[in-house]
Amino acid sequence: MLGRAALAMWWDVPCEARDELEHWHAFEHVPERLSIDGFLRASRWTDASGGDGFFVMYELSAHDVLASQAYLARLNAPTPWSIKMMPFHRKMVRAQCRVIHSHGAVTARHVLTLRFSPIEGFSGGIMDRLGHLGKSYAQRRGVVGFHVLQHESPEIDITTEQRVRGNTDRIADRIVIVSGYDLKALQVLAKDELSEKHLQNLGGSTELGYQLYSLAYTAVPADA
Repeated sequence: MLGRAALAMWWDVPCEARDELEHWHAFEHVPERLSIDGFLRASRWTDASGGDGFFVMYELSAHDVLASQAYLARLNAPTPWSIKMMPFHRKMVRAQCRVIHSHGAVTARHVLTLRFSPIEGFSGGIMDRLGHLGKSYAQRRGVVGFHVLQHESPEIDITTEQRVRGNTDRIADRIVIVSGYDLKALQVLAKDELSEKHLQNLGGSTELGYQLYSLAYTAVPADA
């Protein structure tokens, strides 16, 4: 990953708003975010099965970017177009993360995301185990990267954007992101080495299951 922190988000978009939301995100929201110091790359994926789900991630230079004055200024002064689009971010899960382990590439044709919490007493252990396993998983045929993130809320007040969305954002405690060019390879990982049973053996419990996405758009500041 390009930095040591990330903002990871999942949400559903109703069909009637999808085209406009994708256009807004690519041509207004991403350039706006990438103009903020510390935002290094933006990527958007869509549900690989054709569903309503989006996965969006911003890679950041450091976790304190999430509490920077420049970022908070944007969160508390959304544009009219952003205010229109925010209510269409349904079932929002939003995690402000530190990057714990990162092996290989981030952007690829597909990603597998897994959100989980450690079983009590296994907090550090499971992260270390996943980081160790990720070294080999990231070099598997069809896979190009393996990344482990941990949510840590910055000490900031509720923002205007959150209020517009209804202040119902959920969080993801711990996250695994596996990048790959072969969807089947990611499906195998989800059913085998990263299955719920194997995750529990490592010391973790799934929260919201496994999701597969396909790349829709990615940009760095120079692109925007």
